[in-house]
Amino acid sequence: MSDAPATKLSVLDLAPVVEGSDPAAALANSTELVRAAEGWGYHRHWVAEHHNMVGIASSSPAVIIAHLAANTERIRVGSGGVMLPNHQPLVVAEQFGTLESLHPGRIDLGIGRAPGTDQITAAALRRGVDPLSDEDLPRQLTELLGFFTGEWPSGHPYHSITAVPGEGAMPEIWLLGSSGYTAQVAGLLGMPYSFAHHFSAGNTEAAVQLYRSRFEPSAYLDEPKVMIGVGVICAETDEEARWLAGPSRLAFARLRSGRPGRFPTPEEAAAHDFTPDEEAVVSSVAKGHIFGSPVTVRAGLIDLIERTGADELIISTMVHDQNDRLASYELVSRIDL
Repeated sequence: MSDAPATKLSVLDLAPVVEGSDPAAALANSTELVRAAEGWGYHRHWVAEHHNMVGIASSSPAVIIAHLAANTERIRVGSGGVMLPNHQPLVVAEQFGTLESLHPGRIDLGIGRAPGTDQITAAALRRGVDPLSDEDLPRQLTELLGFFTGEWPSGHPYHSITAVPGEGAMPEIWLLGSSGYTAQVAGLLGMPYSFAHHFSAGNTEAAVQLYRSRFEPSAYLDEPKVMIGVGVICAETDEEARWLAGPSRLAFARLRSGRPGRFPTPEEAAAHDFTPDEEAVVSSVAKGHIFGSPVTVRAGLIDLIERTGADELIISTMVHDQNDRLASYELVSRIDL
């Protein structure tokens, strides 16, 4: 038997709005899920920022995190992630400094560099139409960390600003990515890194290797720390899991074709005639997902851990029925990794 510590398991929650339901029900489902996840021993519960998507209710992570943390006692709660281009760093520092002050030692701030939406909505969020550049993330991170620590580069124009709450109340900060750029930034800054394997499986191993090769010890970490996002649907049988996975396949095909909607039912997905283009899109994403019985899911997760050396897996389970979602997370929580 290996002496290596067990890989932690966590929850990535998009608060899906399913057909026949509404955002209020989606957020109530998230509350039920985080309470259950805490009881099953999951390490953290993250909510993802998305905008202008009628099938996802997680547009305001800080607000949802406050509610989820208030309804739990031990599980870490955070963002997976806050899309930094959509926000001024001072506002993020104040929001998450407030959360950390309310729930000390339990708040995570996962940072992404994509807008998490279409370009028109991104412009509405930023109140501007200027394109983003690779220089924006380092600059925004410098400001964000400055507001949390009170430490600024010499001559920085914001050195006289104090984030209250914020300064001295820094949550655990992660950098999120789906390519090599953020992997390099996370490594050079010595910060934890989470890779979105669930929608960019072809880049996973290369990005993780790049992160580790560029890692510099810092005030945050002495050595690299890797979390991998993976899509999982676990059921009693492989056949049942494949049936439950149908809606996620259809939802992604619609998203990629510019026709996002509420999360479909298994029956609707089974009746859909996928075009060759849709099949190609779905197949490319399927590489980052594991659907099956506990035996099948265990084999897939262990393979992913062995290939990446992940310290933690954060699991996204997108199914139509809340009871099926709860059942999947419960089955995964019992898997011996």
